[in-house]
Amino acid sequence: MKDWPDYADLLKGAEQLLERTAFPGDDHLKAKLWQQFAMNLSQGYFLLFQSTPDHPEFAPFENSVFLAQPNPDAVYYYAPVDGRGVYRVIGERGNAPVAGFALGNRMIGMDPAPGKGLGNFDIDDLAIDADGRFEVIFSTERPAGLKGNWLPMNPETDFIMVRQFSYDWGNEQDVRLAIERVDVASAIRPPLSREEIDAKLTHLFAGYARNLSGISIGAVQRCAERGFINRFNLNSFQELGNSEDWPQAYFETVFDIAQDEALIIESELPQRRPYWNVQVIDALWNQVEYVYRQSSLNGLQAAVDSDGKFRTVLSHQDPGVANWLDTGGNNYGMIIGRWYRCSSQPTPTIAKIKFADLDRHLPEGVVRIDATGRAGALRKRRIGSQLRRKW
Repeated sequence: MKDWPDYADLLKGAEQLLERTAFPGDDHLKAKLWQQFAMNLSQGYFLLFQSTPDHPEFAPFENSVFLAQPNPDAVYYYAPVDGRGVYRVIGERGNAPVAGFALGNRMIGMDPAPGKGLGNFDIDDLAIDADGRFEVIFSTERPAGLKGNWLPMNPETDFIMVRQFSYDWGNEQDVRLAIERVDVASAIRPPLSREEIDAKLTHLFAGYARNLSGISIGAVQRCAERGFINRFNLNSFQELGNSEDWPQAYFETVFDIAQDEALIIESELPQRRPYWNVQVIDALWNQVEYVYRQSSLNGLQAAVDSDGKFRTVLSHQDPGVANWLDTGGNNYGMIIGRWYRCSSQPTPTIAKIKFADLDRHLPEGVVRIDATGRAGALRKRRIGSQLRRKW
């Protein structure tokens, strides 16, 4: 067992990740990276210590505090599992637009390179009773005599993640879930041994804290190096652990604007669009504050212009249009959007202009908003976000 200073020493060298960012000499970015390390330690504690494959429990993974590029509409949970085991999940569906399970090996951050996805399953494909309740068994093979819900689990699986996307924050009912391992005799969880605690702390300090930041910085760097600066790219994010069957396309770009500039983003909308959104991310791949700022929009929150198109303005100050995306003070970062099970996957366009010239570049049919309307939208946002269970 190490002494406490030995664990702190394991963090040495992580500061070199700053050199991989677009602005390694920026003191504010340095401060944000140190903050991200603290966030990673907090999040990693949940993932490593909350539960074990023999005694699993869904722990929070990415929310309004753990901001490593979460979907602001989403609440995620993580449970470690043994892919050779048998697990029962009991739950209530709720009515959020999207709720499902993602199975994988090596959750992002557990290793320097992302792991791989091993299957996605929509809860709506299960048999659910009249009260919205369900049970489902996960195992490599369907148990003999089982008549209820069963989902196959690759033996390489070491986690089950829950994704749920909400449109009407605080008014929709989120999914409620519990998980138990049913092929292990003992229901009593033993305390961690000194060796187990040492291994987990070593992983947390020497691995997870820097791994997650390295992957996050690399995601921004990759997009910029491919030339997608103020220009959108369609992506699947399979390189970050999404499995091939994940029915979602992402549009992404690195944005680069000065304080007196703005981006006008315009897109056709798919005819069938059960869920879509767009969000603003900083240079470290953290979601910009979204409870108290309008730094994201989804298909319910967004206004559609009179010509049927979606337009939004990314800017540092309020442009007076309903679909404002707040930069959160960032001149450089990313914009990422999602088309989930949509009938098409449009690639939005971007026009970079001076903020003072904005009105000359917007069509007459763009939906406007005044100060009272903005205050109401922001209040609805912060109340709705806080009414969701994220912990």
